[in-house]
Amino acid sequence: MSQGSALLRPVTLSGLSLPNRVVMAPTTRCRGTVPSVLHALHYARRAAAGLIICEGTLVSQQDVAGVPGLFTSAQVSGWRRVTDLVHSLGGRIMVQLWHAGLRPLGPAEISAAVSDYRLAAANALRAGFDGVEIAANGTYLIAQFLNPRLNRRTDSYREPGRLLLDILDAVSTIDTRVGVRLSPYWVPSDSTPPDPAYFPSVESLSVYDSLVPQLSSLAYLHLRGPAAFSLDAFAHYRNLFPGFFIANNGFSFESASVAVETGVADAVSFARHFIANPDLVTRFALDQELSLSDKAFNYTGGAEGYL
Repeated sequence: MSQGSALLRPVTLSGLSLPNRVVMAPTTRCRGTVPSVLHALHYARRAAAGLIICEGTLVSQQDVAGVPGLFTSAQVSGWRRVTDLVHSLGGRIMVQLWHAGLRPLGPAEISAAVSDYRLAAANALRAGFDGVEIAANGTYLIAQFLNPRLNRRTDSYREPGRLLLDILDAVSTIDTRVGVRLSPYWVPSDSTPPDPAYFPSVESLSVYDSLVPQLSSLAYLHLRGPAAFSLDAFAHYRNLFPGFFIANNGFSFESASVAVETGVADAVSFARHFIANPDLVTRFALDQELSLSDKAFNYTGGAEGYL
C-alpha cells in the first residue's frame, strides 16, 4: 500500500486545505453548454481528488459546441448544483475560465474579453467554486498572445504577457484564489499538417521564462510539460515560480510521488487517469491497477465513458 507517498499527504493551497496532492486536471468532454445532473455526477464521483479543476468553461458566447460557460444565469445555476454536490462529499472544486480565440479579435473585442473574464469570475463565486484557473495554455486566446510567431499583438498588447496580466488584474478584484495554466512546450496534435507556429522555439520559451516570475502572487501555477516526459522541464519552471506549483502531463503514480518528494512540484494533476478511474486516489493508495479510458466516448455527449 502507498499511503506513505508524498503525493497522498495533505497540503494547503491559498488557505484551502487539500487532503492529498492528486489534482483532477481540466478535461473538455462536450457534455452540454449548461451544466446538468450529468456534470454534477461526473465531478461528484471524483470528489476524493485533492482538488478538482473543472473543464475549460467559456467566459462568453463563442462558436464551440457542447462546452459549458459561466456567462448566463442558467449556467451559474447549473454549476451551483455541481459545486454543492462536490462540497457535500467533502471535495474542493475550482473552474478553468477559457476563451477559445477561434478568430482574430480587434482591440475593442480584446478589451471586452478582459471584462468577460471579470464577469465570469464573479459568476464563479456565485456558483460556489473555490477559485478560478485562467486557461493560458494550448492554442487559445491568451496563449496566442504569448506566441511571438503569431503576431497577435496590438498597440495595447505589444508585450507578450500583457493580456494575461491584465486579465489577472481584472479577475483578482473578484476572487483572491486564482491560478493559471501554461503550456510552454505545447506541440499541436489536432491539425494536419500541424501548424509550425505553435511548436516551442527558443524565442517562445524565452517569453515564458520572462513571464513566470511575474506570476508570483498567484494561488498556483499549473504547468503542462512536454510530450516526452521530463522532470527537468518541470524543475526549470519550479525554479522560476516560488509559489504553489502543479505539474501535469505524462505522470504515473511513481513519477508524481518523486516530483512531490523532491520538491519539483507541490501537487500533480491527472486527466486521462481521472477519466477512466473516478476512484483514482483510492487506487493510488491501495496500489491497484488503473483502468484505461476508451477515447471513443471522450466527446460523445452521453453518460457512457463519462460517469
